[in-house]
Amino acid sequence: MRVLVIEDQEQIADAVARGLRRTGAAVDVAHNGHDGVAKFDEIEPDVVVLDIMLPDIDGMQILSRVREAQGYTPTLFLTARDSVLDRVSGLTAGAADYMTKPFSLEELVARLRGLLRRSSHTTPP
Repeated sequence: MRVLVIEDQEQIADAVARGLRRTGAAVDVAHNGHDGVAKFDEIEPDVVVLDIMLPDIDGMQILSRVREAQGYTPTLFLTARDSVLDRVSGLTAGAADYMTKPFSLEELVARLRGLLRRSSHTTPP
């Protein structure tokens, strides 16, 4: 599993990356939206973990860019925005899953694995 984590809070990004690497995943990290889009284009990850509130580009805009790319890359929002409206907006915009901070690393890993299993069977439009 190749994961791209786009998260501006370095402590959270590093903790997620370390936890995912312990499961055998290859992980790339970007701390802002511009770097995240560049890394997405460069590495073609299997799955993206994306914060909504980034300092330069909104995570929703990055999701739109991911959706425009060739193929389908499952994207999970990992964000502090926790209202029902935020979750519905994220999922409606095309995110495959949505988790709020604080979060369980074990649950994050399980959800990412589930996204990859489901994406191997179907490719949403």
